[in-house]
Amino acid sequence: QVQLQESGGGSVQSGGSLRLSCEVSGYTYSSYCMGWFRQAPGKEREGVAAIYTGGSFTWYADSVKGRFTISQDNAKNTSYLQMNSLKPEDTAMYYCAADLDGGSGGYCYGLVYEYNYWGQGTQVTVSS
Repeated sequence: QVQLQESGGGSVQSGGSLRLSCEVSGYTYSSYCMGWFRQAPGKEREGVAAIYTGGSFTWYADSVKGRFTISQDNAKNTSYLQMNSLKPEDTAMYYCAADLDGGSGGYCYGLVYEYNYWGQGTQVTVSS
């Protein structure tokens, strides 16, 4: 059974940093899309960053470009989201997700409907 487990959320002040981790278990193939999403209260879930684990393609939402970095450690089946220069508007529940059905062609984006396995989420709160 495939499971995704996030960790690393917390509370920081504006300008601070956090690193989120997402471990995928129950799946042995190394080439798939991994995405990070967030959802603030009263708002829709939105894509933040995505990476193709079998190559080098990455995607970022405009709102986080230059501040967030997504990476992948295939040996650990773990994805990371390094978040720097955090802003209060980054406050949300953060989710990792995996598209294990394939078909991405090595290109991964933050489209919610493309991902079929989701973690439970980890809260990130940024205070001003």
